[in-house]
Amino acid sequence: MSTIKTVEDQGIQIASKLQITKKLEDNLYELRSKMNNNIQRAIYFHVVDNNYVITHGFTKKTQKTPRSEINHAKSIRTEFESRDD
Repeated sequence: MSTIKTVEDQGIQIASKLQITKKLEDNLYELRSKMNNNIQRAIYFHVVDNNYVITHGFTKKTQKTPRSEINHAKSIRTEFESRDD
């Protein structure tokens, strides 16, 4: 089962307990996926109700999420929040 499908079916709280998701900062989270030695991550944020936006994905090479990836996600979130609907 895909990581996103697991989160969708089980919910954020269970995904967090399963260590599939991790809070990085206020309204900024990491989605974890691992197959063999390939560790992929995506950063996302909550919009409204059960809606979330995935900002981008990257290959994680260290234990700590790189500050540059967090800053990139924050800039995408800011752009998303400032757009006119």
